[in-house]
Amino acid sequence: QVQLVESGGGLVQPGDSLRLSCAASASGRTFSSYAMAWFRQAPGKEREFVAAIGSNDRSTYHADSVKGRFTISRDNVKNSVYLQMSSLKPEDAAIYYCAAGNFATMAPRTYVYWGQGTQVTVSS
Repeated sequence: QVQLVESGGGLVQPGDSLRLSCAASASGRTFSSYAMAWFRQAPGKEREFVAAIGSNDRSTYHADSVKGRFTISRDNVKNSVYLQMSSLKPEDAAIYYCAAGNFATMAPRTYVYWGQGTQVTVSS
């Protein structure tokens, strides 16, 4: 069982940076054994893959739309995963969700645990 709590969202201007955090409380299995990911969902759109990181902390995957601007990382001591976002664009505005699963994939259905989300708004 894993409980995930996202934080760090807010209102920023285009070109700004923001760092999202996801704190995990794991029981029965260590946080480090989970693959972690960030997804986002804008109003009227489907949930979209943003980035994922493997349990070994060495494999990372980023959607083409955010590659070079966003970076996923994790700290297995703090049981946390992060999403560093830079050069934000209006189209990045969405609710961002943290997810935990067995494999670092792009498919939402492969993730077992989800947080409640944190809102990111990008507007001038």
